[in-house]
Amino acid sequence: MNGRFCWLAPTCLWELAAPLLPWFAHRPQGGGTAATDEEAVFAAVVYVLVTGCPWRQLPSVFTVSWQTAYRRFRRWTRAGVWRDLHRSAVQQAYAPSVVYWARRVLEFAEARTTSREGPPHSPFNSSRRYF
Repeated sequence: MNGRFCWLAPTCLWELAAPLLPWFAHRPQGGGTAATDEEAVFAAVVYVLVTGCPWRQLPSVFTVSWQTAYRRFRRWTRAGVWRDLHRSAVQQAYAPSVVYWARRVLEFAEARTTSREGPPHSPFNSSRRYF
């Protein structure tokens, strides 16, 4: 992830994902969404997926709103980015650690879209309430 988010995932995960992400088309009439740092959004989404953190509790270190991260996650999921990310890591023969990360992100994304309980084996479970 160009070094900025290397504490979160392998550096080459962002480089592998960047060409797979659908980009927003420029609107000639203006308006629409403001330009966003796609790398920061990707890192925020990966953080939410691997930690099981609720979207609304996304840390400010990512410099993107939770709403933006959530919208991009939904759009990227519909576009099949997570499966393509894993497939690219395997086909390009990346290091086993990168393939592992890509597979885990895919699993977490699938769990996030099919269940409200968070990713499998997550240290957090958003369905539990502690009173």
